Amino acid sequence: MAQTLGMLEFNSIAKGIETCDVMLKAARVDLIRTSTVCPGKYITIIFGDTGAVKASIQAGQLNGGDNVVDVMQIQNVHPQLIPAISGTAQPVKGDAIGVMEFYSISSAIKAADVAAKNAQISLIDIVTGFAIGGKGYVTLTGDVGAVRAAVAAGCEEGGKSGLLVGSTVIPKYAQQLYDSLL
Repeated sequence: MAQTLGMLEFNSIAKGIETCDVMLKAARVDLIRTSTVCPGKYITIIFGDTGAVKASIQAGQLNGGDNVVDVMQIQNVHPQLIPAISGTAQPVKGDAIGVMEFYSISSAIKAADVAAKNAQISLIDIVTGFAIGGKGYVTLTGDVGAVRAAVAAGCEEGGKSGLLVGSTVIPKYAQQLYDSLL
């Protein structure tokens, strides 16, 4: 069965928490993350079989109503995506670091998935909105060519919405920088 990642973002923390409960009761899905994000919003990220995620998202949209500000579903997610979102990634150290920054959390997650599918890289982290004004950013590592290709593919995908802030590729990075990103 296809595995899908789903996310709802809310403009109300109280409604977000309530709707997370509704989503988890609506279908058999795994809760990857549910938390506040800046500026005063709330997100719920779930994972599971495509049908279950779709049912959970539909129930969340119905319950969340006008408080839902963003909806995302990605089918056949790259296996590195869930650990990168949940902060449990074990990246394979490469020669370069890539960074992609977006004005939205869902744009960052979509870009990370596309980047990982398009080049032989390791996702380090996907930061989702907390203490960064609701933005999302992705850090990844690999050989210089792969990082350049991954960042280009991710920025193309994430930039479709016009929400790309910027990106960079850092070859031969300082070890202390890499350690700080882990």
